[in-house]
Amino acid sequence: MRKTLPILLAIYALLTVGLQYLSNTGQKFPFYLFPLSTLLGFLIALLHAATRMKWTRALWLLASAFVISLTFESVGVLTGLIYGPYHYTDRLGYLFLGLVPLIIPVAWFMMMYPAFVIADWIVPVKANARSFWVAAIGAIVMTAWDVVMDPVMVKVGHWVWDVSGPYFGIPLQNFSGWWLTTFVAFIVFIWLGKPLLADRSDPQFDKMTIILFSITALGSILGALSGGLGGAALAGIFAVSPWMIFGWLKMTE
Repeated sequence: MRKTLPILLAIYALLTVGLQYLSNTGQKFPFYLFPLSTLLGFLIALLHAATRMKWTRALWLLASAFVISLTFESVGVLTGLIYGPYHYTDRLGYLFLGLVPLIIPVAWFMMMYPAFVIADWIVPVKANARSFWVAAIGAIVMTAWDVVMDPVMVKVGHWVWDVSGPYFGIPLQNFSGWWLTTFVAFIVFIWLGKPLLADRSDPQFDKMTIILFSITALGSILGALSGGLGGAALAGIFAVSPWMIFGWLKMTE
């Protein structure tokens, strides 16, 4: 597993950058490559989680991330109460109950897991209320990615905001909704699994989660630049960079 993950990461990086290049140059390519890229990132996250915290806890985190994100997104589309009023198009495939594409909770886990590991390193082992702070900071790391990802996905028509928000048409409520969704998923995971214990036995192995997070974030930043969203790209760089750098430094100490 440990020898396979770097290979999968390299393939994921090539696929992510390659898709951006093809999109930027206007070349046609099979549409299924986009969900394939997400599924590959998801597989990397799941295999790393299973190696780091064993399959039982990894599946608890997967279940929590999948169920909470799908539930919150479905309620959000129906009511507009969590993220603001929006709806998905059919560009991301089958819609669960006609509301949310099933690839969406897969993408949530793909980025929730590295955000969790980064927070697990940032929060001191002996910190008071450590579980709360890992969940809270992990949710901030996750939301930082959405700063650049959301404008890009709206630009290419994956979902539509039914209001005109102040941030590239996106309501600021969306970001508090992202934080809440991730925070609840982490708290449920910690509650269902055994008490949260810092696992820092292999920092070099854990750096793969930062690489996964960075590749995905870079893909979104490149997508923003190619789509004429330079402001979103710049905001994304400032949003995600501190967490990637801080997490990397903590794993290097």
